[in-house]
Parts: sequence; structure tokens; C-alpha cells
Amino acid sequence: MLFHNKNEITHAETTVQGHAKINLTLDVTGRRDDGYHTVKMVMQSVELHDDVQVVVTHGEKKPRGIVLSCNLPYLPLDERNLAYRAADLFYQKTGTLLETCEIHIEKRIPVAAGLAGGSTDAAAVLRALNTLHETGLSDDELCEMGLKLGADVPYCLRGGTMLAEGIGEELTALPPMPHCWVVLCKPPFGVSTKEVYAEIDSVELKNRPDASGMIRALENGDFAGVCKRLSNVMELVTATKRRQIGEIKACLEENGANGTLMSGSGPTVFGLFSDEGRAKTAAKMLSRRFADTFLTETV
Repeated sequence: MLFHNKNEITHAETTVQGHAKINLTLDVTGRRDDGYHTVKMVMQSVELHDDVQVVVTHGEKKPRGIVLSCNLPYLPLDERNLAYRAADLFYQKTGTLLETCEIHIEKRIPVAAGLAGGSTDAAAVLRALNTLHETGLSDDELCEMGLKLGADVPYCLRGGTMLAEGIGEELTALPPMPHCWVVLCKPPFGVSTKEVYAEIDSVELKNRPDASGMIRALENGDFAGVCKRLSNVMELVTATKRRQIGEIKACLEENGANGTLMSGSGPTVFGLFSDEGRAKTAAKMLSRRFADTFLTETV
């Protein structure tokens, strides 16, 4: 908690890394009466991350409320931004005194990419404010709060290798994925998750991910088994409309990827590599055509 004299201005700050995620498997298992879809997916954190700096100030004559800034000029800096909404929700739910809360996001994770970039920033804000205000919220309490912001936020609060069920909030920790290099490549367009779900509702899904087999491969530390079972039902919808997804996968495979898949609703495609040199070559090849190409690794 921040303590200060009547005329003293005090600051407390912290920086939290918000990591991107990839989906090793993603299955849509149904739709609830409230319109939310139920899913079963195995998720994995990667080293690519945003830096989320939060500064809390008390004692100013004119408190400024929540002030959001970002290195990307085109991102909204108000309640349209999930990080802003996370701070607003935190203060509402905890009853903590809000004077000035400054949030700066140094974004590296591509926007609207299927990598949970917005959700991971929101999760970072919740963690930062819980620390700065010493509110002592447990992980479960933070996840309950995060779910009000989005289905991926609870996972982003925990990270690592997880099975996510329900609408994404039922999380089960899995054995860590064997370390590997990951090449991420986002083609220059966005994908509407809502539209992908709508299309999935209209088709019969015949080839579903083998989540149980994926979990066994993780339990056995079987990297080849993990790569063999990469599967995402949303890729079937998105890839049929955007040829670049297939082209990126082909390039990754030609350059030695052990497995490839689209993450989330897309459009980012990733390749898993056991060999760092091959991963670097693949990233170099793809970066000539796609600016949003990243070489990272599992964490």
C-alpha cells in the first residue's frame, strides 16, 4: 500500500511481461445458450512479449485517473483497449482508491493475430496493480476478474502449458512442452474471431484435434509426438479464404519445421523447430515477404 503525507506525491511502479501464446490444439466443442462457444485447447506461452509498465501516483492536486499510452500510435487508448478496461475493472472490483494510474505498453506482439496480445496486456495490468496496491488477490481471484474481460485472460494470467476448457476459463496445468524454437509469421490482414465461429457453426467438423494424444506426448516429453498432433479446427475455416496461410506453412516445412499450425482464429502461423539454425533460416526467408515475422522460443 502507498502511504504519503498530505502534501507528498508518491509513486510506485512495476513492469510486467505479457507473453504471447500459441495453440497446440484447438477444438470447438459446442455453443452455450448465451452464445459463447465451448472449447478444448492446449495452449503454450512463447518468449515473444509486450512490456507493460504501470505507475501508480498518489497525492497529486489533480488526479488524472487511468492514463494509457503505447508505442503503436494506431491503438486506442481508452475503454476500447483491453488493458484500460482491466485497470478500470480492478479499481471497481477491489474498491481501491484510484488517483493516477499510468500504463505504458511497449508492444511487440502483433495486433489481431491469434496470439492473445490484448488479453496478455490485460493480464499484465491486473498482476501489476495487485502488486502495487498490495491487494493480495489470489491467482484464482485474478482469473475470475480476468474472465470478465475475455476468455483468454485467465490463461494469460497463468501462462505455461495448459489445457483450457469451458469457454477457456477451466484451466489444467500440463507438463511443460519440450523446449523448441518457434517461428511466428502473421500475414498482413486481420481475422474476425466472431465470423470464424459463425462459419464453424455452419459446417460439420470431421477432423478434430487429438487433445488426449497431445497431453500424452507432453507427459512423455515427446517433441515429435507434439508436432504430429498439432491441430486447429479454425484453420480449416480461415485457410480456405486466405492462401497466404498455406504458403507460410509450406515455407516453414520446406525450411525444416518439425510441425506447423495456425494459432487461434488466425491469421498467425507458427512453426516448431528443434534446430535453431533452421528456425533462423525460415524466419529470414519469411521476413522478406512478411514484416510481422518473429523468431522466438517456448517458455
